[in-house]
Amino acid sequence: MSPARFLLPAEVEMIEAAVYYEAQVPGLGDAFLAKIDSAVRDIRERPTAWPAIGGDIRKRLVHRFPYAVLYRVDPEEVVVVAIMHQRRRPDYWVGRIWSAQ
Repeated sequence: MSPARFLLPAEVEMIEAAVYYEAQVPGLGDAFLAKIDSAVRDIRERPTAWPAIGGDIRKRLVHRFPYAVLYRVDPEEVVVVAIMHQRRRPDYWVGRIWSAQ
């Protein structure tokens, strides 16, 4: 199983979303983080199981929440590029893949 590394902007997105959900309903932020953790665990176990959406970036949808984990598979690790909300600016994360090389 490959280790996973989050780019800092992806980690910030995840935390901001969790804080937002927690403010809406107590416990929902923790549920969001648990679903992200589950998605990342799945990715680590089977990194090529989810579709490529462009170049070497793949997309794993998050159950229950309108989010996706965008990632790429490097030889030694899985790099999480974005925790992307599905209904907002779809390509905002593209510049991250060049800065993370």
